[in-house]
Amino acid sequence: MLKNVLSRLVTETGRVHRRVNRASSIQTLTACRVSARSFAEVKDEVQLPFDSSLLEVLVCPLSKKPLRYDANTNELINEELGIAYPIVDGIPNMIPQEARLIQKDTQTPSTPAE
Repeated sequence: MLKNVLSRLVTETGRVHRRVNRASSIQTLTACRVSARSFAEVKDEVQLPFDSSLLEVLVCPLSKKPLRYDANTNELINEELGIAYPIVDGIPNMIPQEARLIQKDTQTPSTPAE
């Protein structure tokens, strides 16, 4: 019986010691995570360039027509519908609800429908 008590005491002591070590390592990891997270919150002032080769495969999700890249506004333009899709960090946001409406440059003469 004494042998069983001593073996349990040794194993319980080992478990407590392991838990204490885990707690200190978790605190260390948390401290590292905080410092790494602070770097992630810093925003880059330079925007990533848009890969213009994507224009060969990207089309407007609404009209299925080709898009034009406007470097001044950093958007993909659908001239037919007058929609501009933003490019965020070099990635085109092709969600129609996120697009903005633009005025069409060319005025087409209106003909009455018969």
